[in-house]
Amino acid sequence: MYIIAIITGQVRLRKKAFANPEDALRHGGLQYHREDPYVERCRRAHINDLENILPFLFLGAIYSMTGPSLSVARLHFLVFFLARVLHSVAYLFALRAPTRSLAYIVAQIPCVSMALQILIAVAAYA
Repeated sequence: MYIIAIITGQVRLRKKAFANPEDALRHGGLQYHREDPYVERCRRAHINDLENILPFLFLGAIYSMTGPSLSVARLHFLVFFLARVLHSVAYLFALRAPTRSLAYIVAQIPCVSMALQILIAVAAYA
């Protein structure tokens, strides 16, 4: 997530495409207050990361409190991490479909698994 944010900023600087007029003025003038397709792609990749990684962190924290097997928890976290890295790479480099979609689906599998295991753990107390 942080790396994508840094990439977005660097691409904005390189392409001279700034979202705010004050930034454009600082870097050459109002003509650089514009959109660039690749900057927008980087920005969308960053937003997509936020939409997916933050819920994963929440689920992962709650899941960790249920006392899962260490190896199973590691597998959940590793699958999610690798799939999200692939998703981000596919987004940034516009890889052919369905690469990004498949990476998204694979990353959702550990999320669904953790959510179900959380529900099972909570249901045991009901």
